[in-house]
Amino acid sequence: MDTEVGHQLEAKHFIEDVGLFFEQMGMPRMAGRILGMLLISDPPAQSITDIAETLQASKSSVSTMARLLVERGLIERTAAALPRRDYYRFKPGGWNQYLRHWLGLMSALHQITERGLGLLADKPAELRQRLLEAHDLFSLMEERFPAILETLEATPRGQRGSTG
Repeated sequence: MDTEVGHQLEAKHFIEDVGLFFEQMGMPRMAGRILGMLLISDPPAQSITDIAETLQASKSSVSTMARLLVERGLIERTAAALPRRDYYRFKPGGWNQYLRHWLGLMSALHQITERGLGLLADKPAELRQRLLEAHDLFSLMEERFPAILETLEATPRGQRGSTG
């Protein structure tokens, strides 16, 4: 197989894998595909037209999903080389911002489980167990996860160690 063709095929698989992952996380697959493309694109900033052509998707779908990714803090609009064209790129620090948003949701769920435990205060332990499991998990996440994010933000890239 030609090296360039092999590379293009690997890139396509990567983009689809990111799309499937985000779909499993409850986001639209197209949002994940856009993110996957922007993670490996050269140049890093791509126009809505370029993204739509590469992903074989409609510009309106790409535009809608790009706005969702901007709201989640994963990508950002950049200055356009051509007038009346929106360009997007992966946002530096985007993963941390996305995880901070996620942590905020976990914190809210932690508070909800506390209210639920209050409702079951006089009930047997086996009834409380369902909420206690969630409460303990969200408590631990709220307690320890911010330190992980702070470490990531404070340590320059390439100096954190590697898993592969």
